[in-house]
Amino acid sequence: MAITVNTNMSSLTAQKSLNTATTKMNSAMERMSTGLKINSSKDDAAGMAVVTKLNYKISSFDVAQNNGQMGTSMLDTAEGVLNVISSNLTRIRDLTEQAANGTYGSDAMIAIRTEVQARMDEITRLANSAEFSGRILFNPDATGGISDNIKLQVGITSEDTSILELDSSLFAKATASTLLGVSDVTSKYATDATARAFLANIDTALENITSRTTILGGYQQRIISAMDAANVMSTNLTSAASLIQDADIAAESSEYIKQQILQQSSATLLATANQSPSIALNLV
Repeated sequence: MAITVNTNMSSLTAQKSLNTATTKMNSAMERMSTGLKINSSKDDAAGMAVVTKLNYKISSFDVAQNNGQMGTSMLDTAEGVLNVISSNLTRIRDLTEQAANGTYGSDAMIAIRTEVQARMDEITRLANSAEFSGRILFNPDATGGISDNIKLQVGITSEDTSILELDSSLFAKATASTLLGVSDVTSKYATDATARAFLANIDTALENITSRTTILGGYQQRIISAMDAANVMSTNLTSAASLIQDADIAAESSEYIKQQILQQSSATLLATANQSPSIALNLV
């Protein structure tokens, strides 16, 4: 082998090996410190593009689950109000059943009518004031009232398959006068016969509230199902993104140690190679 001074191939080879080992060691260190094997597009441009797309879908599915949760919370609130209205209507029916018995005098009928009117006023107050996140639940004529179907975004696309639509009839007006057909019940408790006739109005009102509550329960089950589906999709996409992006710490640790040893050995050999041209001095 020729002995040269201007070009030290042994040194150049050792330098290349040292640079390569240092670069790979730094890469392994970065991956261990971040937990990611793709930290920038230079690591894997195609993988970075795929992961970016997966991550925005994962984020969107998480929001879809939150949307569903808001929907169930809204329906829970509505159901709670309907239960209170139903309780008041049940008490009104009990009182009316008593008034229809024909054993009560005028004073007793007035007392019954007074409590019925108070219960009706409370039903109206609830219907006009019950709200969720600024939406009045049972008075579509009020500011913030619900007059159109509510569309819950429980998917991540603009397609109809990503929407769960709540019928506006669930949030129809629920004031006492709307449900019972009257606002002043004075004439309804004039005699036992008028009270007996009023029972039909109360039964219609109770059927209205019961029907709404049943439908609400069905919608809640659908929302829960949509949330479960969004959660499954989010979990699966997260797993896929992890396979592409997450670093195998055990493998990276082994790679780091390997490259550290190669770096040290290359540095030692570089020092030796740099001394090789000095042999030429012995020939002068």
